[in-house]
Amino acid sequence: MEKIAESARSVLPIVAIVVLLCLTIAPIPTDLMLGFLIGTLMIIVGMGLFSLGAETSMTPIGSRIGTALTKTKNLPLILIISFMLGFAVTVAEPDLQVLAETVPHINSFVLLATVGVGVGFFLAVCMLRILTGVHLRWLLIAFYGIIFLLAAFSDADFLSIAFDSGGVTTGPMTVPFILALGVGVSHIRSDKKAEADSFGLVSLCSIGPILTVLLLGFFYKSDNASVEISAVSWQNTAEIGSAYLRAIPDYLKEMALALAPIVVIFFLFQIFSLHLTRRNLAKICIGILYTYVGLVLFLTGVNVGFSSLGLVLGAELAVGWTKWLMIPLAMLLGWFIISAEPAVTVLEKQIEEVSAGAIPGKAIKLSLSVAVALAMGISMLRVLTGLSIMWFLIPGYAIALLLSFFVPDIYTAIAFDSGGVASGPMTATFMLQFVMGAGSALGSNILSDAFGVVAMVAMMPLLSIQVLGFVFGRKKTAEISSAYSDEDIVELWEVPV
Repeated sequence: MEKIAESARSVLPIVAIVVLLCLTIAPIPTDLMLGFLIGTLMIIVGMGLFSLGAETSMTPIGSRIGTALTKTKNLPLILIISFMLGFAVTVAEPDLQVLAETVPHINSFVLLATVGVGVGFFLAVCMLRILTGVHLRWLLIAFYGIIFLLAAFSDADFLSIAFDSGGVTTGPMTVPFILALGVGVSHIRSDKKAEADSFGLVSLCSIGPILTVLLLGFFYKSDNASVEISAVSWQNTAEIGSAYLRAIPDYLKEMALALAPIVVIFFLFQIFSLHLTRRNLAKICIGILYTYVGLVLFLTGVNVGFSSLGLVLGAELAVGWTKWLMIPLAMLLGWFIISAEPAVTVLEKQIEEVSAGAIPGKAIKLSLSVAVALAMGISMLRVLTGLSIMWFLIPGYAIALLLSFFVPDIYTAIAFDSGGVASGPMTATFMLQFVMGAGSALGSNILSDAFGVVAMVAMMPLLSIQVLGFVFGRKKTAEISSAYSDEDIVELWEVPV
């Protein structure tokens, strides 16, 4: 119940704002509101069960497999298994599932497979980095350089989708698993930087989907490049109930297929390497079941009733005098979205553990809230004005990479990890639909203007967290300087880290 209550506290502020808008300046049909509220209930329960399941299954699976891999000291095996795990955990990511069903001009299976390959390849790169100690900054500069070079020649219809794919990939399923896997593999190194190098995995894994989807655009052609926005409608409560009941079997099948590769890999490791006790094995199996049920409830609630209201609400507010209210409104919703992202809590805990409390989780969360609020405001501005996303992404990433030379390395890793973590379920479900609805009402190009909201949410934390690191770094330097006079002899071990 604790996880469900936590989920409720996260989701209800957004729901309250939406309901207030619907009862005042943007009235909507009663059937749509009822479908939305049923979807909200399913999302709350689904997120709660999913969070509990991911905590008791995905995290220990990732950590134990990572530790088992290091014991083999077989680099090719580590890289191959990392690729397989990256692919498997990605296709089961709920955020990606939602985006794949939303994108109109790319087959959902093709998009899922493309993103999975990208994450798998870069998870292998991450493992190689942890084992070798290669500096994260140079990898980021090199790969983002390649990304923007490809972007200059890519199909415009794939540009925003590519960056959105990088954002949604690292969600509540992927983040705990990847972070735990990284910590497990880092144990093979004995130096002090090993655990800190476990940060940066999320940021590198976010790069993979951007590259692979951009490359997909050069080869994949579809005639269905137009977007037709239409919201569901029901005549009565019986139709609403029937819509939910029809959807559940489909998602039961989809999620079973999505989770199957992870389960198979885990049991192979259990047979040949892990040899967990019956108690531990049962605990993980129960966690997998919670994860499965949570995913089914979450996706059913999102796709049947929750996201449809976001679509209609965005379209209603975009017409008339309320049009320019959408920028501050989007910023307000963005502020609360961070509280609804379970992966943020996972990252906060790891940051405090690795830094021994030197980097407060509250400061990280505040910085992320500001970043996401600004990202949502900019995204809505793009819809209203038609500005290209590249006017924001190119200077944003350039400044973020430049800041990496002036802030402590750990803040750079945390910043790029936070970018992937911040863009989670609420962004991919409600906010994307909200922006798409507004774009449709205004006659905007949905593919180029509305898509990209997740990309903006993924980029802004890169700047805010590194600014935070710069401030904390200067503060710590000042504290050290004031603690010792010019005549003092300072031993290195006396200086706080």
